[in-house]
Amino acid sequence: MSRRWIVAALAVLGTAALPASAAGTEAEPAFAPIACPASASPQIDCYEARDANGAWMMVAMPRTWNRRLIVHAHGGPRLGAPEAGDSAEDLDRFAVMVREGYAWIGTTYRRGGYGVRMAAADVDVSRRAFWTRWGRPERTLLHGQSWGGNVAAKAAELYALDIDGRPNYDGVLTTNGLLFGGTRGYGFRADLRAVYQYYCRNHPAADEAQYPVWQGLPAGMTMTRDGLRRRVDACTGVDQPAAKRTPAQAATLRDILAVTGVAEKQLVAHLAWGTFHFQDVVQKRLGGRNPFDNAKTVYRGSQDDTALNAGVERFSADPAAVAALAYDADLSGLIVLPTVTVHARHDPTVSYEAEAAYKATVDAAGRGDLLLQALTDESDHSRLQDATYASALQVLEQWLDSGTRPAVTAFAETCGRVSQVRGECRFIAP
Repeated sequence: MSRRWIVAALAVLGTAALPASAAGTEAEPAFAPIACPASASPQIDCYEARDANGAWMMVAMPRTWNRRLIVHAHGGPRLGAPEAGDSAEDLDRFAVMVREGYAWIGTTYRRGGYGVRMAAADVDVSRRAFWTRWGRPERTLLHGQSWGGNVAAKAAELYALDIDGRPNYDGVLTTNGLLFGGTRGYGFRADLRAVYQYYCRNHPAADEAQYPVWQGLPAGMTMTRDGLRRRVDACTGVDQPAAKRTPAQAATLRDILAVTGVAEKQLVAHLAWGTFHFQDVVQKRLGGRNPFDNAKTVYRGSQDDTALNAGVERFSADPAAVAALAYDADLSGLIVLPTVTVHARHDPTVSYEAEAAYKATVDAAGRGDLLLQALTDESDHSRLQDATYASALQVLEQWLDSGTRPAVTAFAETCGRVSQVRGECRFIAP
């Protein structure tokens, strides 16, 4: 791959490839009081401001503050333009952290769509904005959920220390994080698009303009999620009770799920990712280039694997697209802060295998002593038990207090003290 190709690909990513300092001097945002989500409790005050890049930041400040700050990186990415109030959903999801006494700040990021470096830069802008307005806390912790786990891990690699080597953050927590990185995190959805199209032939349909499925959608083409769902239901009967599906629908659905490993309840969601988010990544961030590859993939699990592998659409990745995506979203493992990761064993959206991938990356970088991983038997992706979050924070705090990495058993032991509610403590042996 020539250097010219790589430079051109990086240029397509634009501001997503630039550090926050490249944006110039930042004006101090003016935080205004707003209503908090009901879950945040009456003893918490909330504020909102817009940063110089256009991102909306929301702060939750306990009236009895423990002098700790959580800087949050949200998941997604969301594809729409950011609006005031968008971070209220994130604060509601993680309100337990504020009820535990932590201050919390979340940012919408400056724009919708993919861009891990862009999002990481905006997360760090939010940290600086909080420090400017409320002063530097005794501890600043970085937290990322889902795709935000990728963002937080990238932010920790880029902004953990200032230019003089002093820490901007004290520790990192990711929950159900997409820790594969960009080039390994989405290939299964490209496989899903190819396998789905082999069986269903309606995305695109025969009477529509044809395009390679790795594009998601062609530039400028629109489709609604409901419209996508109707296509999937017409082919597989996924929205119908099993007894009402035709034999052809039942057989098709069975083969798609068996080959791809996607759960029935998540089929439309993963196809939506492989449609709308792929369109954003490919058309807007990679200049129409393809970062996905199934040229040598052998698909297994159908009723006729020979026919499937002979007939499925094949595509090869563009090296420049892979290079650009890797630069933007892959992780080096060069962490410098105590880092705790927690993942649900039955996460239907981001496989818990992301944890093993991240561990391998961190170990290869020689930083394994700075990583502590935990597993729960939960089955949700977007929201874990409040006790899971509270326990993970306490284990990270124990690590920072003592300077010694806790044993993995510390999560279950801590949860037993944090929660008195039967069934809330879900930590299991990794």
